[in-house]
Amino acid sequence: MKKFKMPSAYTILFSIIIVVALLTWIVPAGQYDYVDPTASKKEPIPGTYHLVEASPQGISDILMAPVNGFYDAKDVALFVIIIGGFLGVVMKTGAIDAGIAAITAKLKGREKWMIPVLMIFFGIGGSTFGMAEETIAFYPLLLPVFIAAGYDSLTAVGTILLGAGAGVLGSTVNPFATGIASGFAGISLGQGIGIRLLVLVLAETAAIIYVMRYAEKVKKDPSKSLVYDMMEDNKRHFVNQNTRSEFPELNSKRKLILALFALTFAVMIFGVIPFEDLGITFVPTLWWWFGELTTLFLVAAIVIGLVYGMNEDELISSFVGGARDLLGVALIIGLSRGITIIMNAGKITDTILSIGEQALTGVGSFAFIILTYLFYIPLAFLIPSTSGLATLSMPIMAPLGDFAGVSRDLVITAYQSASGTVNLLTPTSAVVMGALAIARVPYDKWLKFVFKFLLVVIAIVITALSLGILLG
Repeated sequence: MKKFKMPSAYTILFSIIIVVALLTWIVPAGQYDYVDPTASKKEPIPGTYHLVEASPQGISDILMAPVNGFYDAKDVALFVIIIGGFLGVVMKTGAIDAGIAAITAKLKGREKWMIPVLMIFFGIGGSTFGMAEETIAFYPLLLPVFIAAGYDSLTAVGTILLGAGAGVLGSTVNPFATGIASGFAGISLGQGIGIRLLVLVLAETAAIIYVMRYAEKVKKDPSKSLVYDMMEDNKRHFVNQNTRSEFPELNSKRKLILALFALTFAVMIFGVIPFEDLGITFVPTLWWWFGELTTLFLVAAIVIGLVYGMNEDELISSFVGGARDLLGVALIIGLSRGITIIMNAGKITDTILSIGEQALTGVGSFAFIILTYLFYIPLAFLIPSTSGLATLSMPIMAPLGDFAGVSRDLVITAYQSASGTVNLLTPTSAVVMGALAIARVPYDKWLKFVFKFLLVVIAIVITALSLGILLG
């Protein structure tokens, strides 16, 4: 029997386009009256849904949907591509690699404290720029260090994967999760940052405690390791292949680049926070969005490249290489948006909202936000791309929140937390499977290791979402 292979996000999303187009021939067409039909954040008026003339979508509409979707989401797609170029330039300088290597070297002999320090570092990266694939480079560095110190390979994987994963789960200004979702929900990236920060702090703290407790248990009694049968072999394999010399030195130039890198995200956060809406008048509200943020990262990439001393060819090739790495994400955004294009053109979007409105009547805001989080968990398995999931679901889920009296930023927090939860263990994630392959950790052992932590994460998220309802 041939082993089943999960289709790619592209195949799944294009299949959904076909299914949705077929639904436009079956589902009644309908429409709401909106508070302001011209606003980017269209708020449907409850109880105003009415039937309209049907507009079924055909083969040409299906074929055009990805193109029209990409055009409709061009500001988001361009933002993602420019972010990719920015990260490409930063990674080319070796500043982030050098920073991690320097931390590791300074804590030699005190490896226990490497766990919280490194997890906080990875967590900040995950929360601000969705650090995930970038962590793969650190496994060859950290595996020998942890194993030589008396820990096991799972400790190293937990430090990196849960550190960055908890950060992504608690994304504050992650442009690939929070940013894209906010754009399609029609709200500012800064809205809801307080609850997202709470999720980040609680999830990262829980992850650090979880990994440190496991690490201490293994060091005291190696037989408690979930990969005990592989420990001796791993010691021979990894300790004799310490690759720390491959990592660049943290010189003054790279320190300056790390400072500029952090400053870029600080400026981004300042630019998107709606101080005026928060009642803060002594700080100007810049009302930045995708145009301004794209420009910020483009300028920052050029500045960082010049500071490092790149010539024109090096700067451009690094930028284009980084942009190329995220071109697939941009295409997924266009493909996902194509689903919304078909739904809107077929006039069934409001019909689905109406079904949701009827189902949510009397449910209450607490039940809605918890059900939204739980709903996103299986959906994230089917669509592992955080950007694709945001583009696909936010045009529907954000207005549903309006009906339930739940703010759109809280719906975004539920979405990104669920996506982040799933991405800690999903076998469709190249980050998870790649990390386990490098560390020689069987997938079933990772599931056994991470399962209890997932229960803790779910409890944290549900508590934070409930608090968001109370404060809202």
